[in-house]
Amino acid sequence: MSDALEYLVKVRPQAMQSYFAFLREAGSRLDPRTRALISVITKVDRQTERGFRQYVRRALREGVTAGEILDAMLLAFPTLGLSKVVWAVDILLAMDLPEFRPERLAAQPVWRDLGAVDAAGAPGLRRLALDDRAVFVHAGPEGIRVYDSRCPHQGTDIPEMAAEGAVLTCPRHGWKFDAATGRCLAGGDRPLTELPHRVRGGRLEVLC
Repeated sequence: MSDALEYLVKVRPQAMQSYFAFLREAGSRLDPRTRALISVITKVDRQTERGFRQYVRRALREGVTAGEILDAMLLAFPTLGLSKVVWAVDILLAMDLPEFRPERLAAQPVWRDLGAVDAAGAPGLRRLALDDRAVFVHAGPEGIRVYDSRCPHQGTDIPEMAAEGAVLTCPRHGWKFDAATGRCLAGGDRPLTELPHRVRGGRLEVLC
């Protein structure tokens, strides 16, 4: 929230509560991903950098992909115009989010074998190497979760030695994550990137 909005909430709380209630009701029939995309586009249209950065990260947390964000901006081109789209892309480049790197956007996900589910999905946390990347697999009472080994902050590859129980700590800036849920515990506000997985023929596979 901007300083101006925080000020208005303090000095005109009743009016601002009505305003926020209107916003909630106006988007009540939209799923979180759609609301997040619309919010990103409104920030591009108004060229509010702080809000754009905030809502891009929120959209990613809601499961919106980098490709979907770019597509939404391009589809809104008739109303945004080239200068606003370029303004937004310049900010995305400055943010250096791993999801927007060209190699990530160009890659098509495929199902990859992680090994026998009895070993790869055994209780606990383990780091498994693939051809060009690695993943963390956590298995517990709630089931199996598979995460990209790269920190969602700046894409640092988190090593196996960074694991302490079910907690992962990125060595670069100290972001801590709960591998049981993917939630960020300290240092930042973005969860680990969870990857789809499945079990076929007794083998654990991940889509990446």
